[in-house]
Amino acid sequence: MSDLLCFKSVANNHSKSRAFETLAQEASSCTRCPAMCGRKAVLSTLNGRIDARIMFIGEAPGRKGADRTRVPFSGDQSGANLDRFLNSIQLPRDQIFITSAALCNPRTDSGANRKPTQKELSNCSTFLRRTIDIVNPRVVVTLGTVALEALKRIHYHEFTLKETIGKVNEWNGRLLVPLYHPSPQVLASHRRESAQLKDYQVVAQALRLQGLSAIQSS
Repeated sequence: MSDLLCFKSVANNHSKSRAFETLAQEASSCTRCPAMCGRKAVLSTLNGRIDARIMFIGEAPGRKGADRTRVPFSGDQSGANLDRFLNSIQLPRDQIFITSAALCNPRTDSGANRKPTQKELSNCSTFLRRTIDIVNPRVVVTLGTVALEALKRIHYHEFTLKETIGKVNEWNGRLLVPLYHPSPQVLASHRRESAQLKDYQVVAQALRLQGLSAIQSS
């Protein structure tokens, strides 16, 4: 690499870092959703590398998972399942970026996890769009219907999980692989482990189509 190209690469990385730091600070101080003002957005360098070539998007931080650990898909069974699926295609956690359609944990009055409302998803859509712009992944993987629907607010599509599962799609200049959520409930009732393991082979295929290996250089 020439000195000029090296300089441009370093400058770009610094620019990414500054932009992401600003975004994370804005998300941390956001008070758009009254029901979530007692919780903080899960968005920081713990989400993954900001130059990742592949981004995973979930529904929202879990009460016993990311809301507690501050690391997306960790500390609960959904996170353990995701790790197992990633390992099946030799895709290390430190090579990806993970975020969610809603950055704070949505709860019922009793404290149980619930789906984010459409208003909450709309409030968070700006953060999702800016995160995608900053990381600029070549492959996007949605985990569940809520995440797939959230992308409509970024760049409209008509994909449904039922019709696109196990397929590589084009979306907003990137490759999109819609997958089921790795929660125990989904594995028990909607998409068994054997099927999900096959789905993750499609993620590996998308990486190959982009000329990428699972492990990228630092």
